[in-house]
Amino acid sequence: VYFFIRFIAASDKFWFMLELYSFVDYFTIPPSFVSIYLNRTWIGLRFLRALRLMTVPDILQYLNILKTSTSIRLAQLISIFISVWLTAAGIIHLLENSGDLPTFSEPVAISYWNAVYFLMVTMSTVGYGDITCGTSLGRVVQLMFLAVGLALFASVLPEILELLGSQSKWAGTYHGDKGKRHIVVCGHITYESVSHFLKDFLHEDREDVDVEVVFLHRAEPDLEFEGLLKRQHTRVKYFQGSLMNAMDLERAKVHEADACLVLANKYCQDPDAEDAANIMRVISIKNYSDDIRVIIQLMQYHNKAYLLNIPSWDWKQGDDVICLAELKLGFIAQSCLAPGFSTMMANLFAMRSFKTSPDMAAWQNDYLQGTGCEMYTETLSPTFTGMSFSQASELCFVKLKLLLLAIEVKSDDGGDSKISINPRGAKIPANTVGFFIAQSAEEVKRAWFYCKACHEDVKDENQIKKCKCKNLATTKPGGPAQSSMVNATKPANNVKKNVSVKEEPKPNMNGRPTNKAAVQQKSAKMEVGIADDQAKDFDFEKTEMKYDSTGMFHWTPARAIEDCILDRNQAAMTVLNGHVVVCLFADPDSPLIGLRNLVMPLRASNFHYHELKHVVIVGSVDYIRREWKTLQNLPKISVLNGSPLSRADLRAVNVNLCDMCVILSAKVPSNDDPTLADKEAILASLNIKAMTFDDTIGVLSQNNGASDSLSPLGSPIVLQRKGSVYGANVPMITELVNDSNVQFLDQDDDDDPDTELYLTQPFACGTAFAVSVLDSLMSTTYFNQNALTLIRSLITGGATPELELILAEGAGLRGGYSTPETLSNRDRCRVGQISLFEGPLASFGEGGKYIDLFVAALRNYGMLCIGLYRFRDTANAFDASSKRYVITNPPTDFNLLPSDQVFVFIHWRGRKTSSV
Repeated sequence: VYFFIRFIAASDKFWFMLELYSFVDYFTIPPSFVSIYLNRTWIGLRFLRALRLMTVPDILQYLNILKTSTSIRLAQLISIFISVWLTAAGIIHLLENSGDLPTFSEPVAISYWNAVYFLMVTMSTVGYGDITCGTSLGRVVQLMFLAVGLALFASVLPEILELLGSQSKWAGTYHGDKGKRHIVVCGHITYESVSHFLKDFLHEDREDVDVEVVFLHRAEPDLEFEGLLKRQHTRVKYFQGSLMNAMDLERAKVHEADACLVLANKYCQDPDAEDAANIMRVISIKNYSDDIRVIIQLMQYHNKAYLLNIPSWDWKQGDDVICLAELKLGFIAQSCLAPGFSTMMANLFAMRSFKTSPDMAAWQNDYLQGTGCEMYTETLSPTFTGMSFSQASELCFVKLKLLLLAIEVKSDDGGDSKISINPRGAKIPANTVGFFIAQSAEEVKRAWFYCKACHEDVKDENQIKKCKCKNLATTKPGGPAQSSMVNATKPANNVKKNVSVKEEPKPNMNGRPTNKAAVQQKSAKMEVGIADDQAKDFDFEKTEMKYDSTGMFHWTPARAIEDCILDRNQAAMTVLNGHVVVCLFADPDSPLIGLRNLVMPLRASNFHYHELKHVVIVGSVDYIRREWKTLQNLPKISVLNGSPLSRADLRAVNVNLCDMCVILSAKVPSNDDPTLADKEAILASLNIKAMTFDDTIGVLSQNNGASDSLSPLGSPIVLQRKGSVYGANVPMITELVNDSNVQFLDQDDDDDPDTELYLTQPFACGTAFAVSVLDSLMSTTYFNQNALTLIRSLITGGATPELELILAEGAGLRGGYSTPETLSNRDRCRVGQISLFEGPLASFGEGGKYIDLFVAALRNYGMLCIGLYRFRDTANAFDASSKRYVITNPPTDFNLLPSDQVFVFIHWRGRKTSSV
């Protein structure tokens, strides 16, 4: 029946008659009818049906059982081997039991399965000799099969073994314990990236991180990587597969994962191609499971817009993007305003454990104690309800030894919450979540446990633990007390990507972020670093469009780059002072690094216009022309078409008078030797440090109202302080691609080449920054997305979702008319530095304690102190050439020095320009 069905279905009847399986039917079907006719059984050629085993792989493919090429080929080889083996055994069985021709005499009784055993022993060349062929014809067939079978055995068996060996041990399926959460990490998966990620994600300070980490990558791990996986085998799993394949996503149980993290290759040759690949991975993940939370690293800021095109991408559900270029340049920009701030913030969101030693220098112990601080969130106890933020912050610092930075404010209409940094005038409602700086999550729990009735008289903050007072009888919203940010085991509530600070006008003082001599003031009249024809805010307010449409940044009508280009002579004629010099190494075709992310934080609307630092970019104008579309609406930018390695160009832009010199490189690292990627930046840094400058004061202040005093930059010339005599005193921050190259920046340090970046002197002093410090943000964002919102708000100067949608259009910033709503956006905190050498807080520099400074600054000026910037060599405290280092959140009894500078959060309204 089967034969006739195949015959009818065959398209070519002639070729069907000549097929192998047709001949099998010819030799096996007729003998069956003959046996029925003769009423006796004949072995015949029925064994030929074993050849049909070769069709088994095809049947398994029809049934969708075999799916991969490896399994299909393995099934084919095994079926061929077995069918030939069984068929040959049938031939031997037939001939031996039939006897010698022509009379069929002397038959040898041998069972079929003995024939199967005999041929396997023969084919494998073992040849035990316990079974042999007794007939002449059997021996002839045995010799013929020996040649065929040996060749088959020698060719098929090694390939079978190879295919079996190629079944990777990383090709399994994830089976997690019931109730245990897991995350999937993919993208750029290497030993280095994974070790850095796990070091932060599984840090001991995180209490119990009951989350398994599943890595999914196309390649097998190398031996070094495999060793890491074995050491962490209880908490880490690795599977080989592609994120673009739904079957591999199923194997990693992506649809059940708590989140999916996509890592980027920070050292790639083509950042845009790397971003495109990672965005495609996100599309594949969202297509497979649209409700999974995705956190992605991107290299370039302008590629963030493509994520908005993914229908299921939702910021409110926890999806987030960590743009390395945006945050890296934002950190550097904040260092232009408050030198060392980039180091402080980088240490706050990275999980680090410090170990001080009496053998270390005093400055190293102070710095290391600060590196052990991290940011956490915790719900404030009912005791804080009704307090102002300054009262709560003072109570936390003095009583609980915690630094309260910000609070989460719920909107009245029940919408998304906002994060308010150092708010003024608002009362803290019940169950408010606070953002703290502390050494561990255990410390932060004091904010929830604190009860005025039970703990008011407690002197030791470690004794503040959960009490049985009825004030804490109510359960914290969201479950039991739990600290989050770098510590929570569940993502926090969704928070609107914005920072709002409501404040009341109050006299305040502003520290100008520079480590140079103080700005001189004449009676009550304001003076500025570079006076401007729009320096007075009263006149400036009358202009129609001075801020962008969101009110978060200063804005100016688009200018052609030609109007902002200076040659060396024009720059030399312009007395630049208190400005920012950007030394940019780039080829005309180098990937765009997004200079807008460096300039925009310096143009935040919570600065008065006259406080904006002029930005002078020294580099290839051909490259800057490509970036100009994003810079043309930002005021006070000039371009010098020159080389950052040219001392003449550096002198022309008065690098010795700048508030900060930023050294950047947009060049693509070489594959031949990636460690040379920082060669230009290091040479430029050493070149500036080796320069000397004339010990001159410069041009004195001229009348602000003189119309003929305008420089080529359109600003009256005002120079009120002496610049550095030696280049080593020029405030500088250098961006590095490779962490190991930090050892070449300071020739007088004794850092070991294998020292981690955060432990090196240049990083501790805030003079070096590497994009690798942002790796910790992946873990931080997973454990609490509010943390990234807070960090991004501090770093970018106030970027909002509305602004990101505008920038996604590609047309740059849009100007907007000032309305009460947009003008209110100026009323937010910014980072600054206050000097203890002079000014209202100078009294604390003479042997005062940090706790007294903290309380006085908060009560009298609304300034929140978060750390110190201290000279490394206190013996030369008044020598401006000495290096400074960062001390994050010093202890309450920390002794202050007159030369110290204080990192503070300053309010916008009511500020006066004063010295630092």
